[in-house]
Amino acid sequence: MTMATIAFPRALRITALSAAALALAACSFGPSGTPPAMPQPAHYGAEAQPTQTVAAQGVTQQFVVGAKPVPEWWKLYQSDALDALVDEGLRNSPTLAATDKSLAAAREQLRAQIGSSMLPTIDAGGQATRNRALAIPEGGPNTFLYNVFVGQLQAHYTFDLFGAARLADAALAARVNVQAYQLDAARRALAANIVSAAITSSALRAQIDTTERLVALADDQARDAQRRYTLGAVSHADQLSAQQSAASLSASLPGLKQQWLTTRHALAVLLGRTPDAAPDDLDLAQLHVPEQVPVVVPSELLRTRPDIQAADAALKAAAADVGVATAQMFPSLSLSASMGQGGFSWPAALSGAGAIWSIGASLSQPLFHGGALVAQRRAALDTYDATVSQYRQTVLAAFQNVADTLAALQHDTQALGAANVAARSAQGIFEETSGRYRLGAVPVSATRSSEQQFRNARLDEIRYTSARLTDTAALFQAMGNPPVEPAPSVATAAPAGPAANAGAPTTH
Repeated sequence: MTMATIAFPRALRITALSAAALALAACSFGPSGTPPAMPQPAHYGAEAQPTQTVAAQGVTQQFVVGAKPVPEWWKLYQSDALDALVDEGLRNSPTLAATDKSLAAAREQLRAQIGSSMLPTIDAGGQATRNRALAIPEGGPNTFLYNVFVGQLQAHYTFDLFGAARLADAALAARVNVQAYQLDAARRALAANIVSAAITSSALRAQIDTTERLVALADDQARDAQRRYTLGAVSHADQLSAQQSAASLSASLPGLKQQWLTTRHALAVLLGRTPDAAPDDLDLAQLHVPEQVPVVVPSELLRTRPDIQAADAALKAAAADVGVATAQMFPSLSLSASMGQGGFSWPAALSGAGAIWSIGASLSQPLFHGGALVAQRRAALDTYDATVSQYRQTVLAAFQNVADTLAALQHDTQALGAANVAARSAQGIFEETSGRYRLGAVPVSATRSSEQQFRNARLDEIRYTSARLTDTAALFQAMGNPPVEPAPSVATAAPAGPAANAGAPTTH
């Protein structure tokens, strides 16, 4: 055994250990990408949230603190028509389809980058040329005509000594995760928008029907005042006042119808339809408000909200960018090799004498780039710090969103409870007055006045019924999705850097 055969394995071990040390050194090139610690409030709002809402229309909603979010929460409204609308929107929305395809394209770009950065490239090439070259005049003919035939395989590989390629792959993988979480958020937002639009459209239709009845009553009142004024039973001011009230009420009806049609058109587009194919309104009375609403604790909300998860992935991408900018300041080693056949004729090119090959290595170390590499690293660090602040703001905004939604649901339910009592009382007065009118005890104007009071109270009840239904939808939306561990993806092919987020999140 010669000294050469002993030294070669030892050199391999030394090289392997050196590469491992360099790879570990790459892990310290940038921030860890761990999200900053956020405060964990005891409750979301300025006031402690109650365990339940007040009773309204016979229903008391329970706030189940610590429960998991509900993925398909709209089914708790117990309306097959509403479920069908949401399913249609999730299936046919062009915006959602475009976002989905953009995510698929980003994942393919990630696969392409990993393949090109982590594996060697091998290319096959062939060349056949005919050339004319000048010769020495004293040596014979003035020109030479000859052919060249070459066919070869070329290979190239750049060693990722300091983790620049792996960190770049990790940064792109994290940005793919950002898009995946944004798709998840878009799906949930679309479902919430469809539910809210359907409820609002139904409520507006009910308000229009009630307002049209109020307009008819006001017109009857104005005509009655006109007749009484003609008979001298009332003053001219009373007649004008009744006319003015009827006209003012009629003026409110076109705006209400415009809101209704605008909402229906928006709902149709959300479903992927043209506005002329807007769906029929749901029956507001057939929508059942969910009696139990999950309230995720603040620490768990960081894992259930897609917007927070997207901010987390963006933070990991920014941390990996710092590592990339740092690694670019260190040496780069590349190997290249080629082998093939060549000659001045096909027989010579295909013979053993036509074998050609080459092998080489190149090592480069940045020395002077006018401060560009240092500036790029500082820029990456500043971007990372900005992303940390954006993450904090996203979390705080999520807490505010939940707090506002909880408060809105509580207060609108309180208003609905009062409006429901007022409507039932006004209805009782109207029914009693109608009974007395049929007995001849009161004039028709008294019946008309009591019905107007009942219809106005009913308008308030419709508004607050719609508000509670949409507030409940907003609260379900604010809770996010049940946390799901990321599924393995192609990004795991790249050795994880300090900020790699290799898995793509599972969307619902």
